[in-house]
Amino acid sequence: MIIVTGGAGFIGSNLIHQLNRAGERNILLVDNFAPAPNLTGPKFLNLAGAEYADYMDKREFRAALKAGDFENTRIRAILHQGACSNTLEDDGRYMMDNNFTYSKELLHFVLDRRIPLVYASTAAVYGASTNFTELPANERPLNVYGYSKLVFDNYVRRHLHDMKCTVVGLRYFNVYGPREQHKGRMASVIHHFTRQLKDTGAIRMFEGSGGYADGEQRRDFVFVKDLARINMFFAGLLPESPKKSIHAVVNAGTGEARTFKAVAQALMRVHGQGNIEYIPFPGDLKNRYQHYTQADISGLRAAGYTAPFTTLEDGVKQTFAEEPASS
Repeated sequence: MIIVTGGAGFIGSNLIHQLNRAGERNILLVDNFAPAPNLTGPKFLNLAGAEYADYMDKREFRAALKAGDFENTRIRAILHQGACSNTLEDDGRYMMDNNFTYSKELLHFVLDRRIPLVYASTAAVYGASTNFTELPANERPLNVYGYSKLVFDNYVRRHLHDMKCTVVGLRYFNVYGPREQHKGRMASVIHHFTRQLKDTGAIRMFEGSGGYADGEQRRDFVFVKDLARINMFFAGLLPESPKKSIHAVVNAGTGEARTFKAVAQALMRVHGQGNIEYIPFPGDLKNRYQHYTQADISGLRAAGYTAPFTTLEDGVKQTFAEEPASS
């Protein structure tokens, strides 16, 4: 069995679809379908056409782990995507339980049973830093979401030398692709720009901020299918997966920052031309916003992952070729 937590979410659902394409069906999907104010649609729509063996609510799953219900279950890997990913969530107690304590419970479960664990971390751990190498000096989160992920990364780091199984943390940069329509404000700019372009014929982006000119803020945009492949690679689920255990916390981005203007141009090549309008920078994002991100992927390469990344232009084409309704 393969366990995917957060399996109905944006990245988790894409991961399950990619596992299916690789012939995997014996999957336990774990998620939380309770209503959430930051979501704009039901997550279950992401699972249309997906095949999996069983479903558990997140709370039921955590209780089952604690009760030892999986003692006699052969688990090939756990792909831990489940988290509160709302960067504007200020309830630190809720965030730490979801993103730290839950992850810690899984870590000790896999260490005891030597099960590969690949988990989702985030580039939000770097905050306002302009250096994105996986070093403590660069890790300065701007919100409790990034902080909660960094605390778990550091917990993993303290146990790296004691590990007898693969444990890999992937610091996701700016992820985009199909199946993110439910994420509301937390969806990628690819999703928001597409909606604006289709509804109004114009794309709105921030005026100059953080030392960047209008629309020249830069992000490392990574295609969700690439992240699914990286998860599967380190979990030992691909023919080319490492034959030995890997222990690392590494960046998962393309290593190339692109401007918001470049995103708009890529979308217009798919959806048709439109205007670009610049809007004032929102006050509620002050001191919470990363004006520039670019993954240093030398750690990822050193850990053994050498496949190329999908370009922004190709990823945008694939997003809307596969699932035009995702816009």
